[in-house]
Amino acid sequence: MKIVVCIKQVPDTTNVRINPETNTLMREGVESIINPFDMYALEEGIRLKEKHGGTVIALSMGPPQVESALREAISLGVDETILMSDRAFAGADTLATAYTLARGIKKIGKVDVILMGRQAIDGDTGQVGPGVAENLGLPHVTEIRKIEQIDEDGTIIVERLLEDGYVRLKSRLPILLTVVKEINEPRLPSLKGKMAAKKAEIQNWKSEDIDLDAQRIGLTGSPTQVMKIFTPPKPSGGKIYEGDVQQAVADLLSELRSAGIPIGQQKEEG
Repeated sequence: MKIVVCIKQVPDTTNVRINPETNTLMREGVESIINPFDMYALEEGIRLKEKHGGTVIALSMGPPQVESALREAISLGVDETILMSDRAFAGADTLATAYTLARGIKKIGKVDVILMGRQAIDGDTGQVGPGVAENLGLPHVTEIRKIEQIDEDGTIIVERLLEDGYVRLKSRLPILLTVVKEINEPRLPSLKGKMAAKKAEIQNWKSEDIDLDAQRIGLTGSPTQVMKIFTPPKPSGGKIYEGDVQQAVADLLSELRSAGIPIGQQKEEG
């Protein structure tokens, strides 16, 4: 079985800064991590390999520093890593990113399962996974909380998380799945894994190494235009009512009525 896990390196959410001139994230001097949802995808890919055999390949698109994220993936048990890094890919929105990743997967060759996190914490769109699947012409299921079984006839049964429960779905391989945190508990890297990660070779692919349409990548292939990004102002004013709960509620209602805000009257039973 060949498993591809797409991962993204994102800024640590406690250190997000925005360049007011370009409306883009400022990554210089900001600690980066593997997108947390992608960690669950990595773990699930490794578990599938341990159960069914095969190879796990971690694929990422981004600047050269993403190599550190791929080495972390190796320390966890990934077999191969590929970094798609080229200035031509810069500025890609979800449409261009999905297309570029799909072309990278196409270059890898026959793949059985593609795993991704449900969304990236810096964009929160959840669009790239389905977009990759559509570009590859593959079935996809999002919000996977469990891979129940994969049979020898090439079928897979999964559980998809819903707001009020889950649904069991059956499909055929190859397939793309986006996972949620309920699917597993990511492992920690082993000492052996850390040593292997230091010596591992990271494959680097430029745009000319991949069969793709130059008009569909990077800024050129991105119809999304960010007009403005800003930090909402902190709320000011307000009042905290302390002390006895009943008295606090009475004081609040009194102030609301004084402000001319209608307050519904509770109907008496009887």
